[in-house]
Amino acid sequence: MQFASRLDNVETSAIRELFKLLGKPGIISFAGGFPDSAMFDVEGLKDASQKALTEEAGGALQYGATEGYEPLRNQLSSFMKTKGVDPSGLIVTTGSQQALDLLGKTMISPGDKVIVEGPTFLATIQCFRLYGAQLISAPIDANGVKTDELEKLIAEHKPKFVYLIPTFGNPSGAMLSLERRKKVLELAVKYQTLIVEDDPYGDLYFGEAPPPSIMSLSKDVPGSRELLAHCGSLSKVLSPGLRIGWMIAPPELLAKATMCKQFSDAHTSTFAQATAAQYLKSGRMPGTLAHVREVYGQRAQAMGAALTRELGDAVSFTQPNGGLFFWARLTGANGKLADANELAKRAIEKLVAFVPGAPFFAEKPDVATLRLSFATADIEKIEEGVKRLGQAL
Repeated sequence: MQFASRLDNVETSAIRELFKLLGKPGIISFAGGFPDSAMFDVEGLKDASQKALTEEAGGALQYGATEGYEPLRNQLSSFMKTKGVDPSGLIVTTGSQQALDLLGKTMISPGDKVIVEGPTFLATIQCFRLYGAQLISAPIDANGVKTDELEKLIAEHKPKFVYLIPTFGNPSGAMLSLERRKKVLELAVKYQTLIVEDDPYGDLYFGEAPPPSIMSLSKDVPGSRELLAHCGSLSKVLSPGLRIGWMIAPPELLAKATMCKQFSDAHTSTFAQATAAQYLKSGRMPGTLAHVREVYGQRAQAMGAALTRELGDAVSFTQPNGGLFFWARLTGANGKLADANELAKRAIEKLVAFVPGAPFFAEKPDVATLRLSFATADIEKIEEGVKRLGQAL
């Protein structure tokens, strides 16, 4: 068969390929980016779905508006207002992944330049490349994208847009500082460049809340709001199976995205939307968030302590303050491995899995890096898994 030439720019996800190796009995996996299914509020979702069928069956089971089911849009608007965001111009998407795909469809022509963080979400790299983007990596540190370097890249490449995960990024776990968030807004206005803020992890903080979202801060930088798109999701905090995400964007962009969504899936599942709307209406979300923050926070602390104890100076990392991931780098100290791909092979033999970091880079991959998720393993498994990792070194 003669497939579309756009497929020449992408390849199968390295993470999905890794999952084929995870069927061995007794393996401890730090590879996935999933929330822990044991913490899903099953009773709350069951009640919400029953109410959707008893109180609004016609709407929940019928075709719906492409922009989203109105009761859910209202609930999401209220949710965003609690975060200081004016939610005018919000559409519901089938997960935030669809929002990224809609941005690719509406904004990227073959050869267009797009700036992403180095490293960034692997599916974003694949999605934007599918539409022909030339991806430029902006370096990051524990405080997020380095805005001085970002400005140089924007000035040089004049990108269609800049894509950032400013709060507990995947895979980096980094949190963009307040100062840098404001600088990003200033750069958007100075260079008239669209900034895409992807925020699936912002509610998963441990202890002190992160700085306000970039979109929330836009009210302090005149002219910046019309240069921002914000993507949100219920997948990491409620249930990925619902496939509920949303995008807030300037009216012109939102109109084009809605049109493309019509061609794609007509609308996100109305039953899932009605269930999510009932759940948000029930007032259970704050309790759910408090629970997952506590559990993930404990697991993150356990993993940080285990990495320090078992791997010592063979690895460097910054303790995350939220999200689902550790981003670490092999140092090669004392003759230990400095290649995460090789370590991944050895680790599988020790019945522990993680994701090498190289695929998360759009340019100049760092083969010494690796991503570890603490979300789906309890503390006992985290300690045992990291011990096995140390043995694999």
